[in-house]
Amino acid sequence: MKVLAILLVIVLAFSIVGCGKKKVRAVDEEAEREAAERAAAEAAKEKPALPEREREPVQPTRPEDIRLDNVYFEFDKYDLTAEAKSSLSGNARIMMENPNFDILIEGHCDERGTEEYNLALGEKRALAARDYIVGFGIAKDRISVISYGEERPADPRHNEEAWAKNRRAHFVVAK
Repeated sequence: MKVLAILLVIVLAFSIVGCGKKKVRAVDEEAEREAAERAAAEAAKEKPALPEREREPVQPTRPEDIRLDNVYFEFDKYDLTAEAKSSLSGNARIMMENPNFDILIEGHCDERGTEEYNLALGEKRALAARDYIVGFGIAKDRISVISYGEERPADPRHNEEAWAKNRRAHFVVAK
């Protein structure tokens, strides 16, 4: 009987200690998850920095007077490179300085891949560029997107140099 009571106490002690560890681990995991969510929310609130102006802006009166940079993408990707982000920052500044003009972002691909795949990839590229510009406070309704896939190459040749020129988001200014 004494042995049975001792075993019962030992089993009870192990179950209490075991449950305590699980609760601590669950609390730690929950705290880590909450911290990660807070950090992601803070990062989303931060706007990318605009580049410094080199000169005073000239207020164009016609859409054809505004020059926006194209952005280029790596093969089979729609992620923005550091160079693309820099170009988009400049484009955002120009849009802020010219609030009477809207833009169309055309998504383009090289000739590799199916027509359907390239149309989808071109749209993802145009949307990535639009979303980055919107992050500067530019109204989303000022920006339209379209994908041409591989239909309108900048360079019709069939080599890596030409394909690199064709993987782009092209900006067209409209009133």
